[in-house]
Amino acid sequence: MEIRVSLKQTVVTDNNGKVDSVAQSSSTVDVNGKKTEKTDFVYKATDGTLVKVVFKNDPKESTVAITSNKKTFTLTKAETKGDETIYKKDDMTARVKGDSLHLEQGNNIIPLKRTKI
Repeated sequence: MEIRVSLKQTVVTDNNGKVDSVAQSSSTVDVNGKKTEKTDFVYKATDGTLVKVVFKNDPKESTVAITSNKKTFTLTKAETKGDETIYKKDDMTARVKGDSLHLEQGNNIIPLKRTKI
């Protein structure tokens, strides 16, 4: 088994192919030719609360982990519609479009915006 890990300065691009300067970190792990990529961002809620969001893409599935107040919710990618990606788990849905993330649970919608710290 061959495992390679590379930590690098973030080179994440937006939908227009421009470098996204708000990503906090990015890493790629290569296990026997299968790559797993993780990219961390900080999002801000309208009330000023900071939320850590980690996007993970591996050969089996793509997920988003949202951490706030020492609680982490991990949602699995359900579908992509144009430039919007939707992640779901139980009654929770995260809709990611550009630098916005809308977290939905029941009738509650929490809009988050990607930010620099």
